[in-house]
Amino acid sequence: MVSPTPPLSERLRSVARALEDRFLGRSEVVRCLLVSALAGEHAVLVGPPGTAKSALVRSFARLCDARYFEYLLTRFTEPNELFGPVDIAAFREGSYRRRTEGMLPEAEVVFLDEVFKSNSAILNSLLTLLNERRFVSGGSAIACPLLTAIGASNEVPDDPDLAAIFDRFLLRVRTDYLDAFHFQELLARGWQLESAAARGETLARLVTAAELRAAQAAIARDTRFDDAFLATYRTLVLQVRAEGIGLSDRRVVKLLKLAAASAFLDGRASPDAGDLFLLRHVWNSEDQAPILEGLVAPVLEAHYREHPEARRLGAAAVGLEVIEAEIERVRTIVVQGAALSDVQLFSQLKLLGELKGALASHVDPRARQLAGRVDRLLEAAFHGGRFGAL
Repeated sequence: MVSPTPPLSERLRSVARALEDRFLGRSEVVRCLLVSALAGEHAVLVGPPGTAKSALVRSFARLCDARYFEYLLTRFTEPNELFGPVDIAAFREGSYRRRTEGMLPEAEVVFLDEVFKSNSAILNSLLTLLNERRFVSGGSAIACPLLTAIGASNEVPDDPDLAAIFDRFLLRVRTDYLDAFHFQELLARGWQLESAAARGETLARLVTAAELRAAQAAIARDTRFDDAFLATYRTLVLQVRAEGIGLSDRRVVKLLKLAAASAFLDGRASPDAGDLFLLRHVWNSEDQAPILEGLVAPVLEAHYREHPEARRLGAAAVGLEVIEAEIERVRTIVVQGAALSDVQLFSQLKLLGELKGALASHVDPRARQLAGRVDRLLEAAFHGGRFGAL
């Protein structure tokens, strides 16, 4: 007997787990990608080279069985590289159009690396395609099947001419290098992926682009927003604006789509306060990110205190045993006989700060005890105390 196909939300959670297993420490990035696709919106990943931005998006497209297009943009990129070459046969007959087979206008998931380095000839066409899902060629408008476009950049654009294209990416997600305590697992998982690639292993298709499109319609049709959620959302939006962070009415409405998609991903019919993590990623400049975190984190923590089962740690959450071992390793280093240089001491203090941040995501009572040990180490360091008793 053939087993029944699991519900789409369950299979989408399987997509998330598969990506989290492959890409250590990227659970929130993965969720942002999935939510963007379910909402029919776009996201941009901002971070240094070598943080697996392109590999993550490629894996996402394979798991979703979607027509995929990617390109590395430069200021010398020409329109035919993205939108297809001019149809010479048609041109000879007096008709101007492009051959779009296999190009961006016919893709369902698009990845544009260094998207903010493109020139004006590219940007003008991209703006219409991303916003309206249509591409104008030779005076005719072509409907595009785009589900979501993911941009990537090493830095946030400060050129006013790029403000319009930046605005098309509703979520702005940082992808930094992993914290030091992830190092051992990073090596292990990285080697597993390299070995799998050498053996020619591929990812299994878990959902289809057609199912994602149907889910977009279902989310718009079936989602209900209760008064408690809307009240919390309104309060946060007003606080964000009060901090001087630009959040237009258009983006405020579109963010409701993302919250609805996040609820669908968890199998819920209505969004709750846990879905407001999305407001961490609406910054316009990177210095706004800590401000948003300060506004959103108390709301999330209050929600998870009431609903601890809903806390999302992700498959890559660091175990307390790993964190405890790292704390002990740092303590051993700083109490050793040889004096530490300023650089060595700073690196250990930075690691302690990272460990304290990781402990904040754990609900286990032991996490508070470990956080206390970290605080005592930090206090001793800053006040020139002795580490021996720690």
